[in-house]
Amino acid sequence: MAEPQLSVRSARARDLAHRLARRENRSIADVVERALEFYEVREDGREPASSFYTRLSQQSGTDIDLEAVLKEGRQMNDGIEL
Repeated sequence: MAEPQLSVRSARARDLAHRLARRENRSIADVVERALEFYEVREDGREPASSFYTRLSQQSGTDIDLEAVLKEGRQMNDGIEL
């Protein structure tokens, strides 16, 4: 029975998988599996950005003007004394 195959339409992803497989002396399938496992572990337990921003907006109720916050905290640098 033939092994299941994963089709990737991204030429960049394909080239990267081939390059990593050659460099690591592994099969492309192994490289892709390891990358996906690493990604799964890294992302496990993280809240998706969309739900984070929705929750933040519901908790705060107001938009924050980031530019104004940054301007408030800026201080002039006099430079070095010569």
